[in-house]
Amino acid sequence: GYFYSRWNKCIHSSHDHSDIVFIDNYIFNKDVFIQFNSTVGEFVGYTEFGVFNARKWDSDSGRLQSERAEVERYCKHNA
Repeated sequence: GYFYSRWNKCIHSSHDHSDIVFIDNYIFNKDVFIQFNSTVGEFVGYTEFGVFNARKWDSDSGRLQSERAEVERYCKHNA
C-alpha cells in the first residue's frame, strides 16, 4: 500500500517568539518529498516529483503568501 501524510510544526526557543520557524512537510511512504520552511521562504523538493511540484508551487504567489503567513496565523497564535 501507499502512505501519504502532511504534518507541520512550529519551532522556537525564545520566550518572546521572535525566532519561530514554521515547517510544513509533505510525506509519501515515510519520505519527505516537499518541505516549506519559513526561514527559507519557499518550497523545497527532495525527490524528482517533489522538485517538480516545488517549482510549480513556488511560482504561485498566493500559495507562497499563505504559507509564509502561517508563522503569524498558526505558530504565534498557538504558542
